[in-house]
Amino acid sequence: MREFIQYIPYILSDEILIHSIYTSFSLAFVATSISAALGIFFGLLLERNNFPGKTIIIRINSTLMGMPPVVIGLIVYMLLMRRGPLGHFSLLFTFWGMVFAQVLIITPIVCGMIYTYANKTAPSVRVFAKTMGASKFQVTKLLLKEMRHEMYFAIVAGFGRSISEVGAVMIVGGNIAGRTRTMTTAISTLSRQGIFRQGIALGLTLMIMAFILQSIVAHIRKREEGEENH
Repeated sequence: MREFIQYIPYILSDEILIHSIYTSFSLAFVATSISAALGIFFGLLLERNNFPGKTIIIRINSTLMGMPPVVIGLIVYMLLMRRGPLGHFSLLFTFWGMVFAQVLIITPIVCGMIYTYANKTAPSVRVFAKTMGASKFQVTKLLLKEMRHEMYFAIVAGFGRSISEVGAVMIVGGNIAGRTRTMTTAISTLSRQGIFRQGIALGLTLMIMAFILQSIVAHIRKREEGEENH
């Protein structure tokens, strides 16, 4: 372990690797934020409404939850390439192109988790809200409050998927040093070059930073729970 840890200062002094760390967390934050908003909205919408084909949509979403990221990356590449339907936006090999790919990966995960949680929670919440004469907006607000812990776990799951993803960002971002290279694609590059110790050290750096971030979020959540109990 010490042998790998001694490479961490080297990583933190390398400008390109520092940029890859910044890109990884920026990408994870932006993609997870967008996916959380979309996933929560569509998950609640799917739970609330009954319509023809709902079962098929749920199955499609479940399929997308387990879709290999490299397949999503290939689809997004074809959409964003110069001759593709979205080629005029010039998003291929850019940060926002990677965001687009990751949103497609993460949103079904958040949507599926929220739908499952809402199926268990929403009926009892609606019954209680109706007895209190609550409006639709108040019912939704109460449901979101009751599901706040479940939403936290869904968002954390999405963030974890984003920060660890390599296939889609490699294809869509192009792994360009100083521009679209992330920590995971940097690790892949180092391993292909046979620089395994630096790759493992970079992986440890990723794990440490993710752990610190998760700990901060968990601390904030725990403090909010304590304030509510008081």
